[in-house]
Amino acid sequence: MLRVSSRNARFQQWQALLGNRNKRQRAGEFLVQGVRPISLAARFGWPFRALIYDAQRPLSQWAQALLRDAGAMRVPMAPELLAELGEKDEGVPELVAVVEMPADDLGRIEAGDGFLGVVLDRLASPGNVGSIIRSADAFGARGVIVTGHAADIYDPRCVRASTGSLFALPVVRTPGPREVAAWVAAQRARGCPIVLAATDERGDRDVFDFDFTQPVLLLAGNEGTGLSAAWRELSDVVVSIPMAGAASSLNAANAASIFLYEASRQRRPARKRPRLNS
Repeated sequence: MLRVSSRNARFQQWQALLGNRNKRQRAGEFLVQGVRPISLAARFGWPFRALIYDAQRPLSQWAQALLRDAGAMRVPMAPELLAELGEKDEGVPELVAVVEMPADDLGRIEAGDGFLGVVLDRLASPGNVGSIIRSADAFGARGVIVTGHAADIYDPRCVRASTGSLFALPVVRTPGPREVAAWVAAQRARGCPIVLAATDERGDRDVFDFDFTQPVLLLAGNEGTGLSAAWRELSDVVVSIPMAGAASSLNAANAASIFLYEASRQRRPARKRPRLNS
């Protein structure tokens, strides 16, 4: 057990994880706040390096069980310091978890019949990235790939926006299209014919006319500039959302959710209609 009651070196190390991407990456760890995200991280087997809790208040049964079962370093902390790590206005959190990052290995994503995945090309907003991860989880995707110089998936804003879905499905970072193209080629060689479907307001076909029942990897581009030229060249088809009114485009997270919902709708088994009595 490590007790922290001042802004010592260990506290400063954890505080830096909130806003410094490079320090998160070098340490190989990040902070998780909130009951649902912490619970999902535990449920899906993410390694906890430390559990930091309020040293001056009784803990709930949930917190006591987590401290007992997680096998992580237990850190009672002064409440005013824990509030800084919690980053919320409504008071001191009960727990903050220090969680280990997994390897950025595309092998974590399993392709096969009914595969649905998402590639995010240089998305800049942590909130958008987290929201898309949440939608991908909700609508049955098997993985999310974040490419290029994008928002960090371990940024606290992204983790919060995902509401814990970051822990429920593989989310992998890659430098660019090359690594993903090699992974797709390998899946195709082993018999999984993944179709690369780019998303754009000017598409070859509407989202409702595209066959999402086949293995699909959706490609979504940067909020301002869209997909890079390299991704456009790699794509097999460009799919768009038909729109009316004055809006020329949708928020990236909203658009991705629509594509994912349509994929889920098409894949849902047709409900049998009740027979009418003759």
